[in-house]
Amino acid sequence: MIGGAENSSLESWGFCFFVTVSWGGNSVNGEDASSITHVKMPEEDCILPRGEIMLVIGGARSGKSEWAEELVKARGDSVIYVATAGINDAEMAERVRRHRERRPAGWRTVEETHQLAGVLNAAPAGSVVLIDCLTVWMSNLLLDESLPRRGAAGAEKEEYILQEAGRIVDAARRRELYLVMVSNEVGCGLVPDNALGRLYRDIAGRVNRRLAELADRVYYVVAGIPLDLQALAITKAKGRV
Repeated sequence: MIGGAENSSLESWGFCFFVTVSWGGNSVNGEDASSITHVKMPEEDCILPRGEIMLVIGGARSGKSEWAEELVKARGDSVIYVATAGINDAEMAERVRRHRERRPAGWRTVEETHQLAGVLNAAPAGSVVLIDCLTVWMSNLLLDESLPRRGAAGAEKEEYILQEAGRIVDAARRRELYLVMVSNEVGCGLVPDNALGRLYRDIAGRVNRRLAELADRVYYVVAGIPLDLQALAITKAKGRV
């Protein structure tokens, strides 16, 4: 409680509060300070937490993209949709076509296969942004032989991609974006039978883990059902292990 007001109301009112203390007849704006419990201040005079980062993960055809789209639709009609896939064959073209048909006509689409942090840094402050998807973006960086330098080893590739993932979060925080990121959980299937496939699986798992640590909310979509992982998590902080 602050000055008789519930803390939960602060964000919805759009004001910060400070408590005044009466010291023997002092007054504020001609009013007896003893009768003042709190003073409202306009948003521009204080700092409130803004923006939110969410990670939506799941397997192929799990419904993760549909759930991510519902999350951003709830924030209004103005959405920046960041598509990471390049169209290299007919099968990928069909996937892209289906995604486009689902999206509202008013959404702005930005196609970017590599520089996601740059897209977010250029977005207007407070924008609603959906990135779909991070695992395609990871494969784009992994298969680009020039990154982080030509001839880079797998460990260098992994560290570079992890750093780029961190830059995405940094940009979203800086621009106070409402950001939803879609990623695949690729580590639950068969062990890949080649070194590149295993490297990709490991990188995807580590990037998902890093982003889950940094996100405000994390959802895992199974058979079309979104699960709030943080609400379900068993942690030492909850005294359950």
